[in-house]
Amino acid sequence: MQWLSSTFAAFAMLFAGFLPHAHVVFGGDMMFDRTVRTAIEAKGGDFIFGCIDPVLSKADLVVGNLEGPITGNPSQSVGSEVGSPDNFVFTFPPSTASLLAAHHVGIVNLGNNHILNFGNDGVRSTIAALKQAHVGYFGDPISSTVATTSVNGIRLAFINYNEYQSPEKGGTSASTTVSQIRSARAAGEVPIVYTHWGVEYATSAPAYVQTLGHEFVDAGAALIVGSSPHVVEESEVYHGVYIYYSLGNFIFDQYWNDAVDHGLLIDVDITSAGVASVQEIPVVLEHNRQTCPQ
Repeated sequence: MQWLSSTFAAFAMLFAGFLPHAHVVFGGDMMFDRTVRTAIEAKGGDFIFGCIDPVLSKADLVVGNLEGPITGNPSQSVGSEVGSPDNFVFTFPPSTASLLAAHHVGIVNLGNNHILNFGNDGVRSTIAALKQAHVGYFGDPISSTVATTSVNGIRLAFINYNEYQSPEKGGTSASTTVSQIRSARAAGEVPIVYTHWGVEYATSAPAYVQTLGHEFVDAGAALIVGSSPHVVEESEVYHGVYIYYSLGNFIFDQYWNDAVDHGLLIDVDITSAGVASVQEIPVVLEHNRQTCPQ
């Protein structure tokens, strides 16, 4: 039977070579307030992405977590005392959506613990800005949207699981995420789950997060990408499916140790049969607010 398994594996690899491929780059948490906002005001938004652009421009699609709403409200966090309540209230300027689009970020996750910093009005403002800039979104706390798109003929479904908002407040339950995964599979789409979960600054995923990751794979997820801890956590391959528990920070202004100012991008090669390969791209968050390949 061993020769049969080896023959099947070889055939599967050969078959995958004839399938269309999509290269999707995933990043972690993106925050465009506080000192990132003031750096943009001083040097322009293109400056923030200037160092990482060569990596992003090679992708068919870039996906990340938008860690807050896009609104016209004045910033509460700029100039606030570090650790004060205002320091954790985020609003991103209206130009953020077009900035994302200009730097190849085509879809963003909205299912996180800061998207409701300005309530449902902030969510609606975010969605309007993203639509105007032709940036897709998923996981919004109003309707738990699943983003579907076709990349090089491959039908992808981006699904959120957000630990930090209860279903009563517009968040998603694990059962909702499982149902969305199964629906995507039934529709012939490749389900990709982007999560906001876990313990902030913990360098290892807790057991309950690993259990959830396995549950999503068992439901049919082709890839799981985690965010929220602000540090890179471990990855694993479970039943042939990659699980990245946390990619850490992508665009952020945290610098107190190497764990928070180093993140991870993953360049994922996807076919209609699922994930063919993953390339890891370590990044460093520079003190000038640029993110650069390490």
